[in-house]
Amino acid sequence: MIRTAVIMARGLGTRMRRTDAAAALDASQAAAAESGVKGMIPIKRPFLEYVISALADAGLDDIVLVIGPEHDAIRAHFMQRAAPERVRIRYAVQDAPIGTANAIATAAEVVGPVPFLALNADNYYPAEAFRALAAEDSAGTVAFDRDALVREGNINAERVRAFAVLTVDASGLLTGIVEKPGDSLDLTSEAARWVGMNLWAITPEIVAACHRVPLSARGEYELPEAVGLAVREGVPVRAVRMAAPVLDLSQRSDIASVVERLSTVEPRL
Repeated sequence: MIRTAVIMARGLGTRMRRTDAAAALDASQAAAAESGVKGMIPIKRPFLEYVISALADAGLDDIVLVIGPEHDAIRAHFMQRAAPERVRIRYAVQDAPIGTANAIATAAEVVGPVPFLALNADNYYPAEAFRALAAEDSAGTVAFDRDALVREGNINAERVRAFAVLTVDASGLLTGIVEKPGDSLDLTSEAARWVGMNLWAITPEIVAACHRVPLSARGEYELPEAVGLAVREGVPVRAVRMAAPVLDLSQRSDIASVVERLSTVEPRL
């Protein structure tokens, strides 16, 4: 079983910093949103605590946070105010926010040449997704059922266009990724049924692809494109199909729904 998880917490939080007069935030939430560090937005506790607690529930006890050189508040929180008991927390410093593939390459220097999970810092995934993906030490991803995401999570149908649509063959292998499809796909079609929420099992072959992937159209080194490169080169990537919700905390209007849905959850580190 994979025991290490890398949480990519280095992003600039551009959408979260964007003003939204309709979003009802308390003072601490507004301050955290302004900083752009989405993982530190308080639900009852900072959002990252809920993510790490779910990982611990799934049996992952070695956590590596990818942060920036300026993210002393994250280190201080877990060293001084929320010292973990169920997990070990380490840090990988990504010098510049130049994409998730670069974040993985940076984290791999801390983790070493072993498989690990990789996930966003602004999504709350179900523990069963972590458990299923970590059960094998091969490259993989979770393919979330589009209808379940919309029905059970806080993501509406149109918002799926901002994520990745996955193509999975009959044997359960990933064969294609359409990153942020926009209007290019009919999201009600069977071809758009499986959605990628940036939850991966990373192997050394995927790390190597992260080092070689070219800049994307957005000017970043992106993990989905690195995985796509590896797939084209013959690396098998399993796709664990799952009908389960994911909570997305990418903009200020998400905060209230995440607070409501996590109101009965007590994170345990």
